[in-house]
Amino acid sequence: MPTSDKLLAIIDGHLDSGKFRQQHWEGSFFQYLDMVVASPRLARNAFQRVYDMVLHFGTERYTYLKQEYVHYKFFDDPIDHGVDAIYGLDSSLMRLVEFFKSAAQGYGTDRRILLLHGPVGSSKSTIVRVLKKGLEYYSKLDEGALYSFTWKLPTEGGGVELYPCPMHEEPLKLIPTAARREILGQLNADLSEDRQVRVDGHLDPFCRKTFDDLLLKYEGKWRKVLDHIVVRRMALSEKDRIGIGTFQPKDEKNQDSTELTGDINYRKIAQYGSDSDPRAFNFDGELNISNRGICEFIEVLKLDVAFLYDLLGASQEHTIKPKKFAQTDIDEVILGHTNEPEYKKLQSNELMEAFRDRTIKIDIPYNIRLTDEIKIYEKDFSKERVRGIHIAPHTIEVAAMWAVLTRLEEPKKAGLTLLQKLKLYDGKAIPGFTEDSVKELREEHPREGMQGISPRYIQDKVSNCLVGEQAQADRCINPFMLMNELETGLSHHSLITDEEQKKRYKELLTIVREEYEDTLKGEVQRAISADEDAIRRLCTNYLEHVRAYTQHEKVRNKYTGRDEEPDERLMRSIEEKIDIPDSRKDDFRQEIMNYIGALALDGKKFEYNTNARLHKALELKLFEDSRDTIKLKNVVSGVVDDETQAKIDVVKQRLIKFFGYNEASATDVLNYVASIFARGDAKRGD
Repeated sequence: MPTSDKLLAIIDGHLDSGKFRQQHWEGSFFQYLDMVVASPRLARNAFQRVYDMVLHFGTERYTYLKQEYVHYKFFDDPIDHGVDAIYGLDSSLMRLVEFFKSAAQGYGTDRRILLLHGPVGSSKSTIVRVLKKGLEYYSKLDEGALYSFTWKLPTEGGGVELYPCPMHEEPLKLIPTAARREILGQLNADLSEDRQVRVDGHLDPFCRKTFDDLLLKYEGKWRKVLDHIVVRRMALSEKDRIGIGTFQPKDEKNQDSTELTGDINYRKIAQYGSDSDPRAFNFDGELNISNRGICEFIEVLKLDVAFLYDLLGASQEHTIKPKKFAQTDIDEVILGHTNEPEYKKLQSNELMEAFRDRTIKIDIPYNIRLTDEIKIYEKDFSKERVRGIHIAPHTIEVAAMWAVLTRLEEPKKAGLTLLQKLKLYDGKAIPGFTEDSVKELREEHPREGMQGISPRYIQDKVSNCLVGEQAQADRCINPFMLMNELETGLSHHSLITDEEQKKRYKELLTIVREEYEDTLKGEVQRAISADEDAIRRLCTNYLEHVRAYTQHEKVRNKYTGRDEEPDERLMRSIEEKIDIPDSRKDDFRQEIMNYIGALALDGKKFEYNTNARLHKALELKLFEDSRDTIKLKNVVSGVVDDETQAKIDVVKQRLIKFFGYNEASATDVLNYVASIFARGDAKRGD
């Protein structure tokens, strides 16, 4: 048990008093102006800050289907070690970052509402969550520092009272508009387009009144007014409602637009004498407090029409209209997300044309690449998170494969199955298909991924398996348990009411089961034929006969000592395993000998696993020979002698060592594959 001193030391290790002071810097307006002259990026607007934040974490470039993609590491969620990592959506995320880049340069997209559109569970909310989390983190770094100010005003008793700017305004807004353009011109003289300092609009009503009152008091002496300003560094925080806001629609009858733009503080009206005095107003609506940062609208298209009108001005004009006050300038990213049914209603509503015109839609589809889909579930059900229950190999893979299949459209190309299409999308090679032909497949169905099974459904069913009675008893789950859970759950799926669709999804599960059976057979075959000494001896024997055959020589029988013709039956029994026809056997054998000769010239030795095709053929031949000695069909009946049991135990250990099974799942796999081969033997016997 650790001592309290050790626990306290851990806390101290995570707290840096020097960094704390730096993040809570305070100074005069003139000190801040010097800092901006030295580093103009301090005065970035919200779009510039978000774009810089994404780039701060770096990028990786790669090519897929002859098209170059940029992977933004920010969306791997390095801040939270991948908790909200987003997989397989690089194309959509590239469009998202391009939106921020264009907006950062003031090319018009800064006057649009960003709408993430896609099916349920496609990571829309996760993308926004990562952006908000990133802004909080980035604002605490030196690279992401931003500043606001506080009014220091005298009280009647001779003291001083502090009034923070309610909308966290940029301090450069305190520069009179008459001089601002010239000052910004000098600041931007040597800056590139995307680095330009942009300070638009006026102070919020509270700060504007305070500024005007002080200017009147000091007879227009601007510098004297600024003596009442304390510039302070601030950190964006959703919990503290600083620069990050979230709005979620409620019951239409209870919606009130003041939730967006603030409301009158009735208790202060008596103090200040008017409900139009900004000191008697709470600038705490979501659009107020989101100034300088980002405002998220959950299910934005479910908003009441009055709210949408507020959003039109907020996006296009960068202004909001608080009750009893003039238009108030804002600087923030407005981002909403919605599902397919709500977006279709928007498209068919002619009264919403103005809203559609001010919206930039980015589709966020489901994954259609198997590898990326698997990553989602491996993150949620890793060994670190699921303790005490073994998840058998391929359990997550079969669920991901089924999910992706439900999202794909049937290929138009004759002879291509849906499963083959899945493999092609995932980068697997299939004879007769090039990158260009795979690209054509993608272009045939541009909306692939916008429907199908949600990752949430898969996550729910994996969770059900993990807490089920069988899993708790066996401390293990396997693909068959999960596939049964997936199929059973379709009967109660709240979003799938079409019986034809349910039927199709069940048929796709059958395809996945067959693919899984083939995978199991392959693994058991490799486990049985994984005896390196035996496979090496078989390879040596084969090559000896091939060399003699190609050189028109004889082979000495090591038992009789006589020279004999090369064993054609042995050579063909291996070559047939990889579909080398009799008409091609001479070419294949000569290729092998030429390959061995080329390696020898380079001082290298040919091994049994040097040539992939030959290695596979040797494994299949050894499996065929070993299968009868292990008597797999007897495993099913349970009648196994000690010698056979010892061989089976060796195969089990190989399944555990090479493929990641545990004792129970390896036994299950071996029994299942044995039953498959037993059925096959029975059919051949018939």
